[in-house]
Amino acid sequence: MNWADLGAGILAGKPLDRQNALEVVRSPDSELLSILEAAFTIRLHYFGMGVTLHVIRNAKSGACSEDCSYCSQSAKSTADIPRYSLQSVDKIVEGAREAARLGALRYCIVISGRQPGESELELICEAARRIKREMNIQICTSLGLLDDLQAGQLKAAGVDRYNHNLETSSRHYGAICSTHSYADRVNTARTVKRNGLELCCGGLVGTGESLEDRVDLALALRDVDADSIPLNFLDPRPGTALEGRPRISAVDALRTLALFRFANPAREIRIAGGREACLGPLQVLALYPANSIFTTGYLTTGGQGHSADMTMIHGAGFHVAGITDA
Repeated sequence: MNWADLGAGILAGKPLDRQNALEVVRSPDSELLSILEAAFTIRLHYFGMGVTLHVIRNAKSGACSEDCSYCSQSAKSTADIPRYSLQSVDKIVEGAREAARLGALRYCIVISGRQPGESELELICEAARRIKREMNIQICTSLGLLDDLQAGQLKAAGVDRYNHNLETSSRHYGAICSTHSYADRVNTARTVKRNGLELCCGGLVGTGESLEDRVDLALALRDVDADSIPLNFLDPRPGTALEGRPRISAVDALRTLALFRFANPAREIRIAGGREACLGPLQVLALYPANSIFTTGYLTTGGQGHSADMTMIHGAGFHVAGITDA
């Protein structure tokens, strides 16, 4: 495969097909830099050298009814994590102030659970209204399965984007979750788009899926028209069903990020959970296919910290993209 030709073809409007996608994930390690260069030409065309920052607020932790095998907050997890009910509006708004201070383009409010209850949704909406009155920051919420009425309430409150990941391929999904289906996730993704919210929808690699499953996920995200694609890398957590799985290699993670850029050229690709653990000293290379990161940590695990993220971004010649230039 001539990777430069692949990148040029995608920029010229030729969608990535499944056969070429499989060639990306099956490519030898010796071709990694050529693949990243081709992915970078696409990233540069659509996003320049900007990197958008996202800050997560874990507004409700633990006590989830679902059995997702990778998650520390699942009903079957015995992981030692903070467990608390939904935080107050004041605490959620204060988190938004801190995110804005750090230069984040988006503030991501996340709660555990299958789907939001009525009182939970109203509290989140009130927090969103207050945040929008006070500061210029975009709001993303991740509250579980969603119906049209709930999506409309969030939109009316000022929420810009909704996150609901597909996680993996339809074939592999039953191996990592049994309490809701892959179709449930797709339905929520389509509900989000139907109600005028931006869709943040990505996945998790390293759960035992095949390379074909990764390709199918990348193409499925194109099918649901995801606006933003967070890619997580499994960092197996003690107390979860997947605690014994090995992490994927940094080269494998980078190759997968390139695949997602090729499949979704004009979409925001975000390096999400597990980047520090799986990419290690090579994580700066992830900025060549990806144009976004979470900073200050994730839901139940910390990250390398905002200061280290800034050093990484600026040291490689990138810059933080803000509200006006993202």
